[in-house]
Amino acid sequence: MRSRVTAGLIAILLAACAGQRAPAAPTASTLTVFAASSLTDAFTRIGADFQTAHPGTTVHLTFAGSSTLAAQIQQGATGDVFASADQATMQRLADAGLVSGSPSIFARNRLQIVVAPGNPRHIGGLADLSRAGLIVLLCAPSVPCGRYASQALHAAGVTVTPASQEPDVKAVVSKVALGEADAGIVYVTDVKAAGAGVQGVDIPARFNVTADYPMAVLQDSRQAALARAFINYVLAGGQQILARDGFAAA
Repeated sequence: MRSRVTAGLIAILLAACAGQRAPAAPTASTLTVFAASSLTDAFTRIGADFQTAHPGTTVHLTFAGSSTLAAQIQQGATGDVFASADQATMQRLADAGLVSGSPSIFARNRLQIVVAPGNPRHIGGLADLSRAGLIVLLCAPSVPCGRYASQALHAAGVTVTPASQEPDVKAVVSKVALGEADAGIVYVTDVKAAGAGVQGVDIPARFNVTADYPMAVLQDSRQAALARAFINYVLAGGQQILARDGFAAA
């Protein structure tokens, strides 16, 4: 009789255990960030630091010209955060209802002329870019750095016919570094990031342009809380990384 009771209790306990579910394992989260190409180095480090501070999170970074990224988002590309090199491109997404909340300015940048190491063509300023025989590159007019360059040249009263108009600043720097062009107009941060491969020629403040970099959560983000946490991280600890890369504080 006792054995039957014991067997019955064991059966009940086993059934109860079988009905209990084990605690769910933590779900890994992927945060997709679209960022202007001039942010490549800084955001790569910021993304890695953010992952360390948020275990289980993977930051997926997509870099390109701001206008290219905006077009991709408008065409249905899914993501969580957009960081632009200008306010006009961000506003375009906001007007289309693709941004959640108000964008935050997190960094500022300035223009610089990029030349080969040693400045073999002796380029001293914007006026020299109009000299005959020079191969000068600019970013495309649709890209923030292209619009900024146009503003700077206009302010200096200089007309430049570029040999090509590139999709982003990285392409301009790369071609100058490879000897395919004599000069280009890019950001201070891109010249610094290229190291010894290129050299920078300063543009006077009266002609230069300040680029404001806004960042916002995308409307269709599936990780809105994590996206806001990333933006807050950039606005706080990320400022040291941005400063080391030559960006000015917002």
